[in-house]
Amino acid sequence: MYLSKSKYCGLWQCPKMAWLRQYKSDEAVTDKSVQARMDAGNEVGDLAMGLFGDYVEITVLREDSRPDIGRMIERTKEEMQKGTENICEASFSFEGLYCAVDILRKQEDGWAIYEVKSSTSPDHAVYYADVAYQKYVLEHCGVTVKGVFLVTVDSSYVLQNSLDIKKLFRITDVYEEACLEEKNVPANLAVAERILDSEEEPDIGLSERCRDPYSCAFWEYCTKDLPKPSVFDLYRMKFSSAIDHYRKGTVSFEDLLQDPSITNERQLRQIEYELNDRGTYIDKAGIRDFLNTLSYPLYFLDFETMQPVIPLYEGTRPYMQIPFQYSLHYIEPEGGEVRHKEFLAESGPDPRRALAEQLCADIPMDVCVTAYNKAFECTRIKEMADAFPDLREHLMNIRSNIRDLLTPLQSGYYYKKEMGSSFSIKSVLPALYPNDSELDYHNLEDVHHGGEAMALFPKLASMSNEERESARKNLLKYCELDTLAMVRVWEKLKNVE
Repeated sequence: MYLSKSKYCGLWQCPKMAWLRQYKSDEAVTDKSVQARMDAGNEVGDLAMGLFGDYVEITVLREDSRPDIGRMIERTKEEMQKGTENICEASFSFEGLYCAVDILRKQEDGWAIYEVKSSTSPDHAVYYADVAYQKYVLEHCGVTVKGVFLVTVDSSYVLQNSLDIKKLFRITDVYEEACLEEKNVPANLAVAERILDSEEEPDIGLSERCRDPYSCAFWEYCTKDLPKPSVFDLYRMKFSSAIDHYRKGTVSFEDLLQDPSITNERQLRQIEYELNDRGTYIDKAGIRDFLNTLSYPLYFLDFETMQPVIPLYEGTRPYMQIPFQYSLHYIEPEGGEVRHKEFLAESGPDPRRALAEQLCADIPMDVCVTAYNKAFECTRIKEMADAFPDLREHLMNIRSNIRDLLTPLQSGYYYKKEMGSSFSIKSVLPALYPNDSELDYHNLEDVHHGGEAMALFPKLASMSNEERESARKNLLKYCELDTLAMVRVWEKLKNVE
């Protein structure tokens, strides 16, 4: 049996997930945003190598660009024998168990393991499993492990002048936690051998581990035989509660209709409209009350942001949402033409100042602005107002006049069964305008949701001129559709009879 620490941690979360990765990896469902998070983790790992000064990285690649594990293990031994103080990607193998230590740091009477995570918190059980496995392998290779530490990102760090990695990273001593979890390693390895050496798919049902600590990429595969929709598709059903229903056998909507614990009005409406193929639920008074909060000129605003784990710009923090783009549809007089403005920053420099200035130019003071789930736009505007005091009055005026277009949908004033359990714009739009190609996000190129926009924008700076022009065009089209969608939702509400 060959077992890396990533496989071990996957098995720790769910043995079936580890088995699927080995035997049915093509069933995994991933997207570009997942890859972006992995890239961010690699970026953090690379930066942390210099945390203790000079270091030796022992990564060796073969001709096919895959790690040459054998040579890496040899190099690790060589550097340890030399007494190298900091060895990055130090590699060890014991009876098929393999791990690479992010930073192996020499101590007076042994060595310390430093595991680097892009998370802002060290308090995750899977992290303890990770370092416990490393400690187990190293000790069985004859290494004296005197310390175990987790290196995480300090979310309170604010970039000033230049990046200070000693302040960016937080180091937490988890030696005791690693020792406690190490006692479970032999039993986990026995499970791994039994599960991974068998070609028979393990009979393991759904549990909280499907999303803890990470959402499993095999969710679609493992739920393929459940009724559609199921309890996992019910509006605002906590995942832990859905698992409880699953274990009791109340999975289908027919089951849930008979369950006295389901009392939420919108959940019951979702079940009723699905089972009885009902048309559209409309609360005219609720919709009218919401529309009366709007006035002309009327603006529809949507931001796109990126979230660099390592702060790039003065005054920003790790994982801070940085707006780089907006779309703005607007109608000046009642019954007037729907017009459009947009902004997309250049990739590289801090985009916030240029965006904030243009936003103030495009949206006058004291006008009605709508956003979809306005808390996001309101928070970004407040952050920009704090960053640019000379624009604060105008920005905060825009913020104070934002109305939430999500409200009438989330409040249950308008419902169609095609919306299912979600009131996101991408669920509501096809329900209200089925088969409208102009409003179909699937018809866009490259950018179909915010995660893809977030992943694409930072890459523009390194693209060729032709690639950059195409990517910018796709970003603009995506964001424009977001606010056009808002206009169409508003029109549907306005035309309710």
